[in-house]
Amino acid sequence: MAEIAAQELASEIGAVWRSDWLVLTQATIDAFAEATGDRQFIHVDPVAAAATPFGGTIAHGFLLLSLMPQFAAASDQPAIAGVRMGVNYGGERTRFLSPVRSGSRIRGRFTLLAMVEKRPGQWQQTIEYAVEVDGTDKPALIAEWISQIFT
Repeated sequence: MAEIAAQELASEIGAVWRSDWLVLTQATIDAFAEATGDRQFIHVDPVAAAATPFGGTIAHGFLLLSLMPQFAAASDQPAIAGVRMGVNYGGERTRFLSPVRSGSRIRGRFTLLAMVEKRPGQWQQTIEYAVEVDGTDKPALIAEWISQIFT
């Protein structure tokens, strides 16, 4: 993976990176339901979910959000040189725009919105994170995510 200095990345506002595709399986959806206790039928009961407008089970919106680190690691985004630690700071404008059916191919798209040095060695990065669904133009999820990066 390529590395880039934080200062250099700050000059690349608008850069876009994408992850590899991932097939979102029912087993992954079921494991997320177990981990979170969200066992609503539209996620875990294929027979009952087939009778809804979704036509089958769909992923939890928070599952799609929680895939962000996995997608980021599998993306072509360059690593920031000299990072000692990165932490989540928060999110803005999170929207679940369309359902993702079990078995769909999805990937993460990351757009650099801001990279600001808050103090020497502490950067605040804002990324637009979107979940793309293979074969559709509309993302399933879009959110602005803010991280603190320490170099």
